[in-house]
Amino acid sequence: MTHATVERLVELKLLGMANSLQEQLTQPSATSMSFEERLGLLVDRELSWRGDKRLERLLKNAHLRYPQATIEDLDTRSGRGLERRTLMSLALGDWIDRGHSVLITGPTGAGKSWLGCALAQYACRRGHSALYLRVPRLGEELRIRHADGTFGRWLVQLAKTDVLLLDDWGMTGLDSQTRADLLEVIDDRAGMKATIVTSQLPIEHWHAWIGDVTIADAIMDRIMQTHHRITLTGESLRQKSKTSKQEKNTDLS
Repeated sequence: MTHATVERLVELKLLGMANSLQEQLTQPSATSMSFEERLGLLVDRELSWRGDKRLERLLKNAHLRYPQATIEDLDTRSGRGLERRTLMSLALGDWIDRGHSVLITGPTGAGKSWLGCALAQYACRRGHSALYLRVPRLGEELRIRHADGTFGRWLVQLAKTDVLLLDDWGMTGLDSQTRADLLEVIDDRAGMKATIVTSQLPIEHWHAWIGDVTIADAIMDRIMQTHHRITLTGESLRQKSKTSKQEKNTDLS
């Protein structure tokens, strides 16, 4: 009868409860528990299992450049322009629910993309959907979507995504079609969904980078509506990591 119960739990897709029940059958101590206690353990396991599967699905769909990035591992040493208290206050705040923007700027190798991915990854851990897009490649993807007729459906999908990470903003020029499409993306999210932007280009130069004055005014107005600004400083973390590896190899030789 117990085996049949496990099979029915699997058929109902209650895999957490099924696994927990099988574990209870191998634990002699479980027989000393009351029915309510054993049932409570089964329900807790099911909730935990569903939470883990949801997080796995959210992270997979986010396509983060650095899926291993976490806010707990971020380098907040003095001189980087990043304070742990400020970071945790942002991460634990309501910027996602309120549709705020997080604007991360700094020199190459300062850790902008890593920080953006860490914030998006933490958002997934809190049950929010996220998506990573690299702006220099956005134009080509948009042209493909216009050609195959999926652009409209893609815009709807983006508008529903809780956190959109636009990485390497301002690195390459925008053509007129990409500029107009970018406005559509930003406009759909303004004040409703959160957007993270990372850029080597200082914010005061973004307007000129966008190009068209009218569209630039509209995009900047929506991004800057309610935003949190992080300016990273210090030496390149990539160069530092490369030097550290070279020194390690030298020591080994």
